[in-house]
Amino acid sequence: MTACTTSAGFQLDELPALSRTAVPRNDLLRDNADELARLWPSARLLPVDRRGRAPMGRSGDMPVLDFRSTEPLGPVPPAGAVLLGEQDGVCYWAVRAEPDGPVQEGMGWDAVLPDTDEPVWQDLRLAGGLLSAEDAGLLTTAVAVLSWHDNAGFCAKCGSVVEPKRAGWATHCTGCGREEYPRTDPAVICLVHDGGDQVLLARQPIWPPDRYSVLAGFVEGGESLEACVVREICEEVGITVEAVRYLGSQPWPFPRSLMVGFAAVGDPATPLVPADGEIENARWVHRDEVRAALANGGTGPGLILPGVTSIARRMLESWAQG
Repeated sequence: MTACTTSAGFQLDELPALSRTAVPRNDLLRDNADELARLWPSARLLPVDRRGRAPMGRSGDMPVLDFRSTEPLGPVPPAGAVLLGEQDGVCYWAVRAEPDGPVQEGMGWDAVLPDTDEPVWQDLRLAGGLLSAEDAGLLTTAVAVLSWHDNAGFCAKCGSVVEPKRAGWATHCTGCGREEYPRTDPAVICLVHDGGDQVLLARQPIWPPDRYSVLAGFVEGGESLEACVVREICEEVGITVEAVRYLGSQPWPFPRSLMVGFAAVGDPATPLVPADGEIENARWVHRDEVRAALANGGTGPGLILPGVTSIARRMLESWAQG
């Protein structure tokens, strides 16, 4: 196998869209009930529905989160509210809510701005790549922690009801007293290339026609991230990779994943064997074809790349520049 130093040594050129953050989380404030109550009236409140959508307005060509007043919820933070962070004396909170305005449906795989100045409820998965670092970090955190609460209402040890604590960042069991904290499931995502100008892309049967991405899979118990990369690539397309190298990570709270990005080298001469029922097709794609698709907004003849919110898109963009 002939290696290409430029391609083999590529790094992410920017942070993945949902890894950006600008508001400090301020862990110590979570235990200070008096200070939280003092800051509550001037706090900024983000409603989020169970599909991960939040109201967004517009600032020029960019979507911006439409924060609300805390006044309707009372003089202190209610149970179930999650403190997202604090900056310059302003707290940011999130609560579960139903949409109270237009909802953008059917946006496809890439976000587009709605043709209105009225706040529209939009999905993090699709709009996250268009938000500022501040808004992207806040909404990603809100979706992740609120989703955890949706699925963690009972103690995993004794089955009793749990109560939220620490401004939404822990639960306390009413039966056995067990404390629990937000869970994250690590998953690897790997850009496999040949050390030169080809990248391995694959598609799932449920995806829209021509949609391709890099390969990914969940980490199993007792398994290292690097071992998971080798196992998943072999299971999904039947090849063994080497030179596994860390690139970066991105939260993916759908419902609670952390995507850990890697690059690895594979041999294009090895026959590809897509996993039955999981991978519909896999193929090696030349760098020029990826570049052409990127130059056209992520779409080319027979090739639609992942959306701008995903770490997969950032990985492909960075590799294509090599």
